[in-house]
Amino acid sequence: MPANIPAKDFWSICVYDTKTRSILDSGRAMSAVNGYMDLPVNKDGSKDIYFGPNPPPQGEASWIKTKPGEGFFMYLRFYGPLKPFYDKTWRPYDVVKIK
Repeated sequence: MPANIPAKDFWSICVYDTKTRSILDSGRAMSAVNGYMDLPVNKDGSKDIYFGPNPPPQGEASWIKTKPGEGFFMYLRFYGPLKPFYDKTWRPYDVVKIK
């Protein structure tokens, strides 16, 4: 997520199951991250969010667990979106596959 996320109240990313269209039951307490969490911040103010069945080497702080071999989709929500959201001067990064 780029720096300066344009949400007055908070933001969240939730992962959903493609079969049930419900929040993904991955066996973890949460299938989401949000602006209230103490997520690691990069030097430029951006935040890396990881999706996958296993945690990344960086640790579990910004990881959303998925089920191996099963599809998922995500929702990015803004509560109290600000002007950069509407005028599209702020855009989330694309999801990138890493190895």
